[in-house]
Amino acid sequence: MTVQKLETLPPPPGVIGSLRAGFDVVANRVALIFLPLGLDLLLWLGPRLNVSELFTPYVRLVLEQARLGVAESDLERFRQVQSLLLETLQDFNLLSLLSKLQLFPIGISSLSAQTLPASTPFGAPTVIVISSFWIVLGLMAVLIPLGWIGGGVYFRQVAGSVLGGEGAGIGAANAVLQSLLLSFVWLIGMFLLFIPLTFGLGLLALISPSLANFALLVLMVLSFWLIVPLFFTPHGIFVRGENAFLSIYSSLRMTRFSFPTSGLFVLSAFLLSRGLDLLWSAPKSDQWLALVGFAGHAFITTVLLAASFIYYRDMTDWLKNAYERVRQFSQSS
Repeated sequence: MTVQKLETLPPPPGVIGSLRAGFDVVANRVALIFLPLGLDLLLWLGPRLNVSELFTPYVRLVLEQARLGVAESDLERFRQVQSLLLETLQDFNLLSLLSKLQLFPIGISSLSAQTLPASTPFGAPTVIVISSFWIVLGLMAVLIPLGWIGGGVYFRQVAGSVLGGEGAGIGAANAVLQSLLLSFVWLIGMFLLFIPLTFGLGLLALISPSLANFALLVLMVLSFWLIVPLFFTPHGIFVRGENAFLSIYSSLRMTRFSFPTSGLFVLSAFLLSRGLDLLWSAPKSDQWLALVGFAGHAFITTVLLAASFIYYRDMTDWLKNAYERVRQFSQSS
């Protein structure tokens, strides 16, 4: 009888329908891409805050110590990794901390922060070398929260467009406050999680490098089961006007009952984002054609964000209706 009652419900929201609806929202309001596009332009054409002079000696020291434990057969691959790390550090722009750090749920996505363009159509960019560790810490303490605040504004704009108005869901000040609170909660959670994991993997590496690699592979596979429930942690803030803690609970509760579909949505969004980033990053940074790549990245990431809000709204509504049908049937039987 319960199954018969639930058969009168409409089908749960699908991945394709949510993605299509997200595309329509952004196509009708192209101004939504201005924040991610503007951040990319700043990181591409603006000054670079370079920290390689400060950190390169320490990185070289760590790499030299790690090299002692590398087998002769793996030495060439180790040198390639070493060269890649030093090159990345050389091109790293501290201003990229304004963009969405991948371990945090709220922020503005940036293609420049991923590709670290080394040149511009105007020639070599202005490079400001930072050689003080305390200045770096001070800048990090400013840039990372600014990135969270910008992410809160960006998320609210997109969510407001999905819900039918700029003021829908949550006020601007509250959106910023809850974004900061959620990000700080994540920061604490990462410290509590990654410090013991790093320590454990380090001990395994001392015992057996192969065992440590296997444990790392298992953790990467299991991480998907954690990423899906946490993917929607900010959505309750911007769609339902919830506080940060209730939003986390709502995400866990929703994905508990919709994990296959929610997992498919998260996987589809990840593959679309990463796959198209390969296309957007194809033009060289010293060509104006790179602007097309930055605009394409801003558009697609905004589409995926809008689609996630639509999926969250529709799935929570569908589950609410399903709960209500089951409750009514239980009371009548």
